[in-house]
Amino acid sequence: METAIIVPTLQEAENIEALITQIEQTGLPFAEIVFVDDGSTDGTREQIRAFGEKRRVRLVEREGPDRGLAGAIVAGAESTAASLLVVMDADLSHPPRQIGALLRPILMNEADLVIGSRYVRGGATPGWPVWRRVISRAASGLAYPLTGVRDSMCGFFAIRRDCLLRFAKTAVGFKIVFEVIVRGRKTLRVREVPIVFQNRERGRSKMSLTEAVRFALRWTRAIIRRLFYRSPSVSALPARKLSHD
Repeated sequence: METAIIVPTLQEAENIEALITQIEQTGLPFAEIVFVDDGSTDGTREQIRAFGEKRRVRLVEREGPDRGLAGAIVAGAESTAASLLVVMDADLSHPPRQIGALLRPILMNEADLVIGSRYVRGGATPGWPVWRRVISRAASGLAYPLTGVRDSMCGFFAIRRDCLLRFAKTAVGFKIVFEVIVRGRKTLRVREVPIVFQNRERGRSKMSLTEAVRFALRWTRAIIRRLFYRSPSVSALPARKLSHD
């Protein structure tokens, strides 16, 4: 199965080179790294184009008002022929060395979606302020009755391309994993593997207390709508730590 790595970007020029290098250093075979940029003005696009001349790197540029994380991921999926996708952030918070652990259950036909989870045994969020821990945990906890997973908000995951395009075509905002699981219901095999989520070292974080509260309110409304109108169940395989080379 060919693998493409989808990386949504917005003002991440300082992290592009380091991310590409770290992905390549894993030694894992992949078809391409697809950066999907939502209008960066800090040189992010120029950095990606420069690497695309000599590495397996490609840029998808998005313009207009209908931008956002979920839409960027779907655009990246639509732009590649690879049958297996890994989605990760550009700010180096998601550890490239764990890509193999995400891919393994799918390649062994044990799962269709594998989430890099901060909230299963072995996962962690070192350096987070208390307010961010509380909001993230609460949002994930609210989603648990619908998803059966501990970290449906994580943006680091591997998925079969056909599943993402089938279940997340109309997803918006940050809740693409949540939407995939809820819409996939019992047909989707889901697993979580632990990751240590690192704070960014370069560039400016887009997460502040104000933004986190706004997101938490939107997320809570989405959960309430799902709980009120539907009560789907999903098949989530028990979380366990997978060994990797």
